[in-house]
Amino acid sequence: MKPDRVGTPERGELYSQPFKSLSKIEKRIGPSGAPRLSFRTIWISDVHLGTRGCNCRLLIDFLDHCDSDTLYLVGDIIDGWRMKKRFFWPERHNAIVRRVMKKAKGRTRVVYIPGNHDEMFRQFSGMNFGGVEIRRSAIHETVDGRRLLVIHGDEFDAVVMGQRWLAFLGDAAYNFLLKLNVAINAVRRRFGLPYWSLSAHAKHKVKDAVAFISRFEETVAHAAEKRRVDGVVCGHIHTAEERRFGDIAYYNDGDWVESCTALVEHHDGRMEILRWAEEVARRAAPAITEPDLEEAA
Repeated sequence: MKPDRVGTPERGELYSQPFKSLSKIEKRIGPSGAPRLSFRTIWISDVHLGTRGCNCRLLIDFLDHCDSDTLYLVGDIIDGWRMKKRFFWPERHNAIVRRVMKKAKGRTRVVYIPGNHDEMFRQFSGMNFGGVEIRRSAIHETVDGRRLLVIHGDEFDAVVMGQRWLAFLGDAAYNFLLKLNVAINAVRRRFGLPYWSLSAHAKHKVKDAVAFISRFEETVAHAAEKRRVDGVVCGHIHTAEERRFGDIAYYNDGDWVESCTALVEHHDGRMEILRWAEEVARRAAPAITEPDLEEAA
């Protein structure tokens, strides 16, 4: 199967189109003063609460500026692997849980699909806690009738499933990179620079990692084809992507330790990856007014 990019909307649609064409949307304002965005569906995964690598500031900002009819938590929301070794749970991590629970008790359907790092919750599949539905997997139907399989994706990772000791070794090395990432971005914030991910940069420079990601994506898409669905949404590999393998649409919602991304379904059925660090940087950039443009000319 030859992969092709799934089409994405033109830049500028992110803030303007959802509020322009949809009568159901309440034009509320977020804490930053920017309008809250409304979507039909949001998918996020790989938050890794309980680790220093979790980019809790950006995720809190995202949750404070985005609403949806349905919110899927696609695994590795809490990092049980790291918490077994060392307990780390700052107040900002509590703030994230409170925001999710508030959405679940309100008008948002919240579906939690545990991953390998929070596999301790898989035993509760089929149960509902405080409005949060726990599922092993889910089938999501888009507004235009497409059926999407929603899974975390670790079941297709041969390293995690077949060689667990190697998975833990890789996890330790990865967490070392994340600690460096935290230190680097603390310095960048002092100088007013936007968020940048060292671990994501390193991953894209390593050929073996790129080859693994490609094989993983094709394997997941092939499994979705066998399930006779139109597409698949997953997480696990911390790489946000939209691709097409034959008739199957592959979506990965990324993560909140490196890329700080979410997958969304607009109310008209369009799918889009939101890169929240870029949105926050754009929001903080000074607006260019017409007099500024005339002066520049």
